[in-house]
Amino acid sequence: MGMDKAARTEWWESLPAGIRDEIDGHVLRDSLLMAVSTITDIGLVPHDIGVGTAQLIANDRYLHYGDRIAREPESPLDLESLACRAAGCAGLIVAIEAIWDGDTVHDWFVRLLAITADPAGEARMATVYGSTARQYLGRQEDRHRRHPVAVVAERAGRALAEHLSVPFHFASPDTPDDEAPRRQP
Repeated sequence: MGMDKAARTEWWESLPAGIRDEIDGHVLRDSLLMAVSTITDIGLVPHDIGVGTAQLIANDRYLHYGDRIAREPESPLDLESLACRAAGCAGLIVAIEAIWDGDTVHDWFVRLLAITADPAGEARMATVYGSTARQYLGRQEDRHRRHPVAVVAERAGRALAEHLSVPFHFASPDTPDDEAPRRQP
C-alpha cells in the first residue's frame, strides 16, 4: 500500500540532510533510476517503501525542482548539423541506421547511427526522443499513424543518408522494437 502525499512529505522531512542531498543530487541530474534505487535502499526494510512508493517520492522531488533539473540536450536534426557530426566520424560512413531504444524516463526513442568501415563501427548522430519529435513535427504530429519518434527519425536519417549517398536502414519503422534486426554489411 502506497503513502499519500502528506505521509511521503513527512517521511522525506525525517531523512538526514545528507541522504536528502544525495537523492536530490540524482534528481537534479535527471537520474530517476538512481534516485528510486537510493530511496528503496534506505526505505524498504524500515518503512516498507517499495519501488512504487519510491517512484512517487522521486516524482515529488522532480515536481519540487521543475525546470532546475539538468535534462539531456535535444539532438539537432537539421541536415547541416547532422552532416557536420558525420564529417567528424572516424572511418568511412557506409550507411545510416535508425534503431529503437527505450527507458523509464523517455519511453521509446530512436538512435540515429552512422555505420562505418575502416575502422568498422558506429557513431551516434542523434537521439530522437518524444520531446524532440513533438518540437520537430509541431502541429503535424496528429496526422501520422506511426510513432512520432519514428516519423522524425526516418525523415532526418533518410535526409542524411541521401546527403552522404549511402543507404538508410530502419528495421522497424512502424512498431517500436529494440530487438529488430540490425543492418548487415
